[in-house]
Amino acid sequence: MGRIAGVSAAETRERLLQAAAAVFAERGYEGTRVADIAAAAGVSNGALYAHFASKAELLVAALDAHGRPVLADLLAADPSRSIMEVLFVVGRCLPHPDGDHGRLVVEALVAATRDAEVARRVREHFGERAEWLTSLVRTAQAGNEMDRTLAPDAIAHFCLLLAMGSSLVTQDLHPVGDEGWAALIARVLSALAPAEATTQ
Repeated sequence: MGRIAGVSAAETRERLLQAAAAVFAERGYEGTRVADIAAAAGVSNGALYAHFASKAELLVAALDAHGRPVLADLLAADPSRSIMEVLFVVGRCLPHPDGDHGRLVVEALVAATRDAEVARRVREHFGERAEWLTSLVRTAQAGNEMDRTLAPDAIAHFCLLLAMGSSLVTQDLHPVGDEGWAALIARVLSALAPAEATTQ
Protein backbone atom coordinates (compact mmCIF):
# COMPACT_ATOMS: atom_id res chain seq x y z
CA MET A 1 0.00 0.00 0.00
CA GLY A 2 2.24 2.83 -1.22
CA ARG A 3 1.07 5.93 -2.93
CA ILE A 4 -2.14 5.24 -4.82
CA ALA A 5 -1.84 5.53 -8.60
CA GLY A 6 -3.48 8.68 -9.94
CA VAL A 7 -3.75 10.30 -6.50
CA SER A 8 -1.79 13.51 -5.91
CA ALA A 9 0.26 14.24 -2.81
CA ALA A 10 -2.35 16.80 -1.73
CA GLU A 11 -5.13 14.23 -2.11
CA THR A 12 -3.12 11.66 -0.16
CA ARG A 13 -2.59 14.18 2.63
CA GLU A 14 -6.32 14.93 2.74
CA ARG A 15 -7.13 11.20 2.89
CA LEU A 16 -4.74 10.85 5.81
CA LEU A 17 -6.33 13.79 7.64
CA GLN A 18 -9.83 12.41 7.10
CA ALA A 19 -8.73 8.98 8.30
CA ALA A 20 -6.90 10.45 11.30
CA ALA A 21 -9.95 12.43 12.38
CA ALA A 22 -12.16 9.34 12.19
CA VAL A 23 -9.73 6.94 13.88
CA PHE A 24 -8.72 9.33 16.67
CA ALA A 25 -12.40 10.07 17.35
CA GLU A 26 -13.21 6.34 17.48
CA ARG A 27 -10.18 4.95 19.36
CA GLY A 28 -8.66 7.95 21.12
CA TYR A 29 -5.13 9.22 20.75
CA GLU A 30 -3.45 6.61 22.92
CA GLY A 31 -5.49 3.77 21.42
CA THR A 32 -4.55 4.71 17.86
CA ARG A 33 -1.44 3.47 16.04
CA VAL A 34 0.02 5.20 13.02
CA ALA A 35 -0.56 1.94 11.13
CA ASP A 36 -4.30 2.18 11.93
CA ILE A 37 -4.50 5.60 10.27
CA ALA A 38 -2.45 4.50 7.26
CA ALA A 39 -4.69 1.46 6.80
CA ALA A 40 -7.86 3.55 7.09
CA ALA A 41 -6.48 5.93 4.45
CA GLY A 42 -5.43 3.03 2.20
CA VAL A 43 -1.72 3.94 2.17
CA SER A 44 1.50 2.51 3.60
CA ASN A 45 3.15 3.67 6.82
CA GLY A 46 5.92 5.09 4.65
CA ALA A 47 3.43 7.19 2.69
CA LEU A 48 2.03 8.52 5.95
CA TYR A 49 5.49 9.47 7.23
CA ALA A 50 6.18 11.26 3.95
CA HIS A 51 3.50 13.74 5.03
CA PHE A 52 3.62 13.68 8.84
CA ALA A 53 6.62 13.15 11.10
CA SER A 54 4.69 11.81 14.07
CA LYS A 55 1.31 10.82 15.46
CA ALA A 56 1.27 14.06 17.46
CA GLU A 57 1.76 16.13 14.31
CA LEU A 58 -1.04 14.20 12.61
CA LEU A 59 -3.42 14.79 15.53
CA VAL A 60 -2.96 18.56 15.48
CA ALA A 61 -3.02 18.67 11.66
CA ALA A 62 -6.38 16.86 11.76
CA LEU A 63 -7.57 19.35 14.37
CA ASP A 64 -6.49 22.24 12.10
CA ALA A 65 -8.08 20.73 9.00
CA HIS A 66 -11.39 19.65 10.46
CA GLY A 67 -12.12 22.46 12.87
CA ARG A 68 -15.02 24.55 11.70
CA PRO A 69 -13.73 28.13 11.06
CA VAL A 70 -17.23 29.49 11.59
CA LEU A 71 -16.13 32.98 12.63
CA ALA A 72 -13.76 33.31 9.67
CA ASP A 73 -16.39 31.99 7.24
CA LEU A 74 -19.06 34.39 8.49
CA LEU A 75 -16.74 37.39 8.30
CA ALA A 76 -15.50 36.38 4.84
CA ALA A 77 -19.08 36.00 3.60
CA ASP A 78 -19.96 39.53 4.76
CA PRO A 79 -16.95 41.67 5.75
CA SER A 80 -19.24 44.56 6.68
CA ARG A 81 -21.05 42.46 9.27
CA SER A 82 -20.73 43.53 12.90
CA ILE A 83 -18.17 41.47 14.82
CA MET A 84 -20.52 41.36 17.81
CA GLU A 85 -23.28 39.98 15.58
CA VAL A 86 -20.92 37.29 14.26
CA LEU A 87 -19.90 36.37 17.82
CA PHE A 88 -23.58 36.06 18.71
CA VAL A 89 -24.23 33.70 15.76
CA VAL A 90 -21.23 31.54 16.71
CA GLY A 91 -22.12 31.66 20.40
CA ARG A 92 -25.60 30.33 19.68
CA CYS A 93 -24.02 27.28 17.97
CA LEU A 94 -21.80 26.32 20.92
CA PRO A 95 -24.19 23.77 22.49
CA HIS A 96 -24.21 21.93 19.14
CA PRO A 97 -20.52 21.41 18.25
CA ASP A 98 -19.39 19.30 15.32
CA GLY A 99 -19.13 15.77 16.71
CA ASP A 100 -15.85 14.66 15.12
CA HIS A 101 -14.13 17.98 15.75
CA GLY A 102 -15.34 18.02 19.34
CA ARG A 103 -13.89 14.57 19.93
CA LEU A 104 -10.60 15.64 18.35
CA VAL A 105 -10.43 18.64 20.70
CA VAL A 106 -11.04 16.40 23.70
CA GLU A 107 -8.42 13.87 22.54
CA ALA A 108 -5.88 16.64 21.93
CA LEU A 109 -6.44 18.19 25.36
CA VAL A 110 -6.20 14.84 27.16
CA ALA A 111 -3.15 13.71 25.16
CA ALA A 112 -1.45 17.04 25.90
CA THR A 113 -1.48 16.22 29.62
CA ARG A 114 0.55 13.04 28.98
CA ASP A 115 2.72 13.72 25.94
CA ALA A 116 5.17 16.65 25.74
CA GLU A 117 5.17 16.74 21.93
CA VAL A 118 1.38 16.83 21.79
CA ALA A 119 1.34 19.53 24.48
CA ARG A 120 3.73 21.72 22.48
CA ARG A 121 1.75 21.31 19.27
CA VAL A 122 -1.61 21.86 21.00
CA ARG A 123 -0.27 25.06 22.60
CA GLU A 124 0.73 26.28 19.14
CA HIS A 125 -2.65 25.32 17.69
CA PHE A 126 -4.70 27.13 20.31
CA GLY A 127 -2.15 29.93 20.52
CA GLU A 128 -2.76 30.75 16.86
CA ARG A 129 -6.50 30.82 17.46
CA ALA A 130 -6.08 32.99 20.52
CA GLU A 131 -3.95 35.46 18.54
CA TRP A 132 -6.57 35.59 15.79
CA LEU A 133 -9.37 36.15 18.31
CA THR A 134 -7.32 38.82 20.10
CA SER A 135 -6.82 40.62 16.79
CA LEU A 136 -10.55 40.37 16.09
CA VAL A 137 -11.34 41.86 19.51
CA ARG A 138 -8.93 44.74 18.89
CA THR A 139 -10.70 45.42 15.59
CA ALA A 140 -14.06 45.45 17.39
CA GLN A 141 -12.68 47.82 20.03
CA ALA A 142 -11.26 50.14 17.39
CA GLY A 143 -14.69 50.21 15.76
CA ASN A 144 -16.32 50.97 19.13
CA GLU A 145 -18.19 47.66 19.16
CA MET A 146 -16.44 46.45 22.33
CA ASP A 147 -15.39 48.16 25.54
CA ARG A 148 -11.81 49.37 25.05
CA THR A 149 -11.06 49.09 28.77
CA LEU A 150 -11.28 45.28 28.58
CA ALA A 151 -8.13 43.29 27.82
CA PRO A 152 -8.35 41.78 24.31
CA ASP A 153 -6.38 38.68 25.31
CA ALA A 154 -8.74 38.07 28.25
CA ILE A 155 -11.77 38.22 25.96
CA ALA A 156 -10.06 35.87 23.49
CA HIS A 157 -9.25 33.46 26.34
CA PHE A 158 -12.87 33.56 27.51
CA CYS A 159 -14.06 32.73 23.97
CA LEU A 160 -11.64 29.80 23.76
CA LEU A 161 -12.84 28.50 27.12
CA LEU A 162 -16.44 28.54 25.90
CA ALA A 163 -15.55 26.84 22.62
CA MET A 164 -13.43 24.11 24.21
CA GLY A 165 -15.94 23.64 27.02
CA SER A 166 -18.68 23.00 24.46
CA SER A 167 -16.61 20.03 23.21
CA LEU A 168 -16.44 18.62 26.74
CA VAL A 169 -19.94 19.31 28.08
CA THR A 170 -22.14 18.14 25.23
CA GLN A 171 -25.94 18.11 24.95
CA ASP A 172 -26.11 14.44 25.95
CA LEU A 173 -24.36 15.30 29.23
CA HIS A 174 -26.32 18.47 29.96
CA PRO A 175 -28.95 19.61 27.46
CA VAL A 176 -29.77 23.31 27.30
CA GLY A 177 -32.62 25.02 25.47
CA ASP A 178 -31.68 27.08 22.42
CA GLU A 179 -33.74 30.13 23.41
CA GLY A 180 -32.36 30.27 26.93
CA TRP A 181 -28.80 29.85 25.67
CA ALA A 182 -29.25 32.56 23.01
CA ALA A 183 -30.56 34.96 25.67
CA LEU A 184 -27.53 34.23 27.86
CA ILE A 185 -25.07 34.78 24.99
CA ALA A 186 -26.81 38.08 24.16
CA ARG A 187 -26.44 39.17 27.79
CA VAL A 188 -22.76 38.22 27.90
CA LEU A 189 -22.05 40.12 24.69
CA SER A 190 -23.92 43.17 25.96
CA ALA A 191 -21.50 43.19 28.92
CA LEU A 192 -18.61 43.47 26.44
CA ALA A 193 -20.12 46.47 24.66
CA PRO A 194 -18.91 50.02 25.41
CA ALA A 195 -20.52 51.52 28.49
CA GLU A 196 -22.32 54.21 26.50
CA ALA A 197 -23.86 51.54 24.25
CA THR A 198 -25.31 49.62 27.21
CA THR A 199 -26.92 52.73 28.72
CA GLN A 200 -28.73 53.82 25.56
